[in-house]
Amino acid sequence: MPEAGNRFDVLVVGAGPAGIAAACAAAESRARVGVVDDNPGPGGQIWRGLSEHAPTPQATAWRARLKGAGVNLLSDATVISQPVRGMIVAEMWNRTLELEFDKLILATGARERFLPFPGWTLPGVMGAGGLQALVKSGLAIAGKRVVIAGGGPLLLAVADYLRKHAAQISLIAEQARPRSVRKFAIRLLPYPAKAWQALRLRASLAGVPYRLGMWPVEAGGTEKLEWVNLFCSGRKTRVECDYLACGFHLVPNTELAELLGCELNGGFVLVNEMQEASMAGIYCAGEPLGIGGVETAIVEGQIAGYAATGNNARAQSLYGQRAAARKFAELLEQTFALRDELRNLPAADTLVCRCEDVSYERLARHTSWRGAKLHTRCGMGPCQGRVCGPAAEFLFGWKVESARPPIFPARVESLAGAPASK
Repeated sequence: MPEAGNRFDVLVVGAGPAGIAAACAAAESRARVGVVDDNPGPGGQIWRGLSEHAPTPQATAWRARLKGAGVNLLSDATVISQPVRGMIVAEMWNRTLELEFDKLILATGARERFLPFPGWTLPGVMGAGGLQALVKSGLAIAGKRVVIAGGGPLLLAVADYLRKHAAQISLIAEQARPRSVRKFAIRLLPYPAKAWQALRLRASLAGVPYRLGMWPVEAGGTEKLEWVNLFCSGRKTRVECDYLACGFHLVPNTELAELLGCELNGGFVLVNEMQEASMAGIYCAGEPLGIGGVETAIVEGQIAGYAATGNNARAQSLYGQRAAARKFAELLEQTFALRDELRNLPAADTLVCRCEDVSYERLARHTSWRGAKLHTRCGMGPCQGRVCGPAAEFLFGWKVESARPPIFPARVESLAGAPASK
């Protein structure tokens, strides 16, 4: 039988920047707060390793605030279902937790979008954030030749991190149009802190080629990655490398919100000004509302934490900060929007669904995600469509929906022992 979980005034799902901020705000409002997260410690993807060391002053400050807030942190616990209202079930390696709550804050973050192209399944081709996470976890990258490609400022941040760990950054390929990126540089002037951060990044990457309007079209090698072909201005360039780190933006993790009945719009959770979703008592902050970065996640998390505990005045005092953060996030989205040419990357035999070995050609015969799943098993493998779903959405314009319990693979005993759904 699952272990009876604790009861909380406010339960936060996710311990990234948004979740940490939400937990601190709620706890400082004298609520009994729990945080459940599937990582070994707090920090999420952006502050990975926070439990061992704080990579930035910002992370250091929030770590201290979380530690002093008296929050009950449940790490290495994956939320798998909501059997009854007011309770979620989380699975740990050796037990199952039933977590009861009065208010729930979803800070489930985002994951990388992968776009398929010939050779993208070769060992050595991975997400930009994924390679960074592996290095943070101990992967030896010193002396390795790395090409970083995709879109957005994440590419520069990853390149900077890998270079500081002695990687040889051969090339950074930004798919955005050169004109858009140059306009963005000018529009950074009203954001001096952001402008300074960008200048520091470029200075730290002095000598590394940074190409605009360039993207990968093919990766090759005998048993693992050996080279990548990149397209720019009508011609292809081949670069030999050990790793190709691709980052085609982020995809919000909305599966739990969907399972709980929260309304979505354009793939993001809808909330009111207090960060409350369409289901009463459920709040949301961070990337599930729109890919906005750390600053947006933190301020939204604080508003959600204060609002969930009835501390409306404190929540309202942060509206201005939230508006400014969202405005900058919109600027990033406009500047680094994925170009239409990327929809032509796959060849007929390029796998789109890696779990079930479903090619682009087989998917292109169908007119919807549901039809493709029924006939090809696309999205029915271990990742449950988390990789191929966003790719199919971008390539074919399909609406991808598939939220059902368990939202992550779970042990049968965890499901059998949970309370019956109501």
